[in-house]
Amino acid sequence: MLQNYLKIAFRNLARNKVYSFINITGLAMGIAAFVLILQYVSHEKSFNQFHVNAPSMYRLLNEDVKGGMWGEVEPGWATRAKQRFPEIKNYCRFADGMAQGIVRREGAKTEAFRETNISYAEGNFFSFFNFPLTAGAPKALEKSNVVFLSASYAKKYFGTENPLGKVLMLSNQFDTNPFTVEGVYADMPTNSDIRYDMVFSLETLRNPANLHGNDWANLENIDNQYINTFFQLNGKANPVTFEKKLTALRNELSKENDGVKFRLVPLKNVHLAASLNDTYLTQGNLKYVYMLGGIAFLILVIGWFNYVNLSTAQSLKRANEVGVRKVVGATQSHLVRQFLGESLLVNLLSFGLALLIVVLLQPFFNELIGTPLSFASLSATSVSAWGLGILLFGSLLSGGYTAFLLSSYNPIKTLKGQLAKTSGGGLLRKSLVVFQFAISVCLVVTTLVIYRQLHHMQTQSLGLNPQQLLVVRGPEVGKDATYKVRQTTFQNELTQQTFVKDYATSGSVPSGWYNFATSGFTQPKSKPGDELISYSFAIIGDRFLKTYQIDLKAGRSFTPAECDVDWNQNSKVLLNERAVELLGFANAEEALRTKIKWDERYLDVIGVVKNYHHTGLKRSIDPIIFYPQNNSTYFTIRLTADRMPEKIAALDKLYKTYFPGNPFDYSFVDDNYNKLYVSEQQYSRIFTTASLWAIFIACLGLFGLATFTVESRTKEIGIRKVLGASVFGIMALLSKDFLKLVLIAILIASPIAWYLTEQWLKDFASRITVSWWLFAAAGMLAIGIACLTVGFQSVKAALMNPVKSLKTE
Repeated sequence: MLQNYLKIAFRNLARNKVYSFINITGLAMGIAAFVLILQYVSHEKSFNQFHVNAPSMYRLLNEDVKGGMWGEVEPGWATRAKQRFPEIKNYCRFADGMAQGIVRREGAKTEAFRETNISYAEGNFFSFFNFPLTAGAPKALEKSNVVFLSASYAKKYFGTENPLGKVLMLSNQFDTNPFTVEGVYADMPTNSDIRYDMVFSLETLRNPANLHGNDWANLENIDNQYINTFFQLNGKANPVTFEKKLTALRNELSKENDGVKFRLVPLKNVHLAASLNDTYLTQGNLKYVYMLGGIAFLILVIGWFNYVNLSTAQSLKRANEVGVRKVVGATQSHLVRQFLGESLLVNLLSFGLALLIVVLLQPFFNELIGTPLSFASLSATSVSAWGLGILLFGSLLSGGYTAFLLSSYNPIKTLKGQLAKTSGGGLLRKSLVVFQFAISVCLVVTTLVIYRQLHHMQTQSLGLNPQQLLVVRGPEVGKDATYKVRQTTFQNELTQQTFVKDYATSGSVPSGWYNFATSGFTQPKSKPGDELISYSFAIIGDRFLKTYQIDLKAGRSFTPAECDVDWNQNSKVLLNERAVELLGFANAEEALRTKIKWDERYLDVIGVVKNYHHTGLKRSIDPIIFYPQNNSTYFTIRLTADRMPEKIAALDKLYKTYFPGNPFDYSFVDDNYNKLYVSEQQYSRIFTTASLWAIFIACLGLFGLATFTVESRTKEIGIRKVLGASVFGIMALLSKDFLKLVLIAILIASPIAWYLTEQWLKDFASRITVSWWLFAAAGMLAIGIACLTVGFQSVKAALMNPVKSLKTE
């Protein structure tokens, strides 16, 4: 019996080649898209889950009075909390930003590299977290001046040599210090938010001599926030209750009454929040993951709808077969098994083709999302089980519906030719076409909105001119007694270059972050609580505003002499317009006439800077206080526009003349701003691809239905042509019903797409308005594609010889 069912199934597929191709290809494309996107979703959900003690591990966060959160805390709280609270089983601290610097092998002639993905870490780092070592002992990190390398970086610095016992020199704000390689670890996995190429011992900074005057980095201080802290709690600890205890300890010991509270976020939720309602600071974006998961499911649904549509349409052609089989004794259960077998065969063939498509498209998809994924990514979480369940359930549902529909036909009506008059399949087919194109229109609108928002962020005025601005990282090696003279001479040499329009020095640069953020600022009219407002601090030189072409609202900029004053002796600052507003001044002129107080110091506001987007257009403009210093962390150079490679080579040579041993590390400001929108660029590409994919699958189904319509109306078309119907009239007759369905889909999809895109745009401080023409464009695209799809069959039918058409029966 089974052999007979399979034989009938294969014969049916072979007899209806066009429908079989559309069914199998449409389903395969839907499954392939579902599997590929599911890989990404599973990868995102797997972040940080591989640590053995993850269920009891929590990240310590700060939360200000407005609900803003950040992950850098003062290092001293970990030790104080461990001494005070038995709830803490263990803790681990690590600091990344402050570790960045220049690394080279011991020896004067070795090449130096500027490393940014490095960290100072607690001695228990490799036992607290589960990053496997390939050489060395975890406890070695407890010693001062020790470094552990990732496998790839051990190869980068030492090639095939055994790195253990070798010495690396790290030059950063803590001067140049030697570190002995005591361990090598496997490269940290891509599904970890903690990923470093080099881990230096935090214990090194416990020695005051190694701080090189940076007393703020003392490991016991509770005044400066720069470190990431993780706690492992014992099994009986309640995280919510423990948060309150930590905040009470902070209020008890902190000198500043800044209203900041401590929050604990589970390690498993550090990358993705537990739900969209969570307010925790996360590294990933749960909203995007849900959106992509939804798109994957909808594309799969479109594939299933194609199958149901064409199967129910073909059922009218197989009605006589069902009637004959029932008359000769076949029961409904026999017919159900037969048609379920056919459905199973189609699904198996589709699944096999889908796996082939996934293999072929995997490199393209990995490039699209910027993450190396594979089938192995599916096994990392329970997402794969859910995905498999959805595939099985959907296949059974779509196949089962078709099987029960075919097997339920009344044999008498089918053999009398009455089925076409009573079948309700037409309404279902129309509904599924509407649903398919509604999904497609939603995706197209979303794609257009993402693209326009991305274009808006890349072209909107930033309040500065980022074009031809070259940012060069300042030197770390060789900061001896001659450094200040060499820096001054280098800057003078820059002014002698004909291709240099201007230059500036600063401690931070637009498109990046600020030097730090702090509170405690008031003016005579300030209200209680104003001192809790946090302001961003930017350390700049006297040429900064001119070089970046940032305008002043009032007052003046710093002079060279004002930038040469020691940090604690300075009495002058600049404010941006947002800072003037938050300090409570009525206007810029009032700010210029009033001293502001910073803790116990009084400062003169000598200028008000017009608002500009320092951190890009995704964030609202921060209140900024500009502080004068001849800081050489960054040199920003405005160049003339032509022959960039020659100019960069000349600057490289000049830089290495005055700062030997330092790599010439540079970037362009406009490129750096564009990098702020990498995730938006990525999702724009994903949505564009998904939209095209969904439309193509929907059009496959539409093509199949158009083919079926033409076949079922062949005699009618012949008669109409004999009676004088034109080719255009025939085309309009066959196309109008499908176009009505597409128009209904547009009407349904438009409000849904508007709501979804409005929710997405809420995340942007500077955003576009969702215009009506976006929906019109998406609708016209859908109508155009539907016309082309249906039009091919319509033209073919309209041009058919009526004599041949009438001979078909």
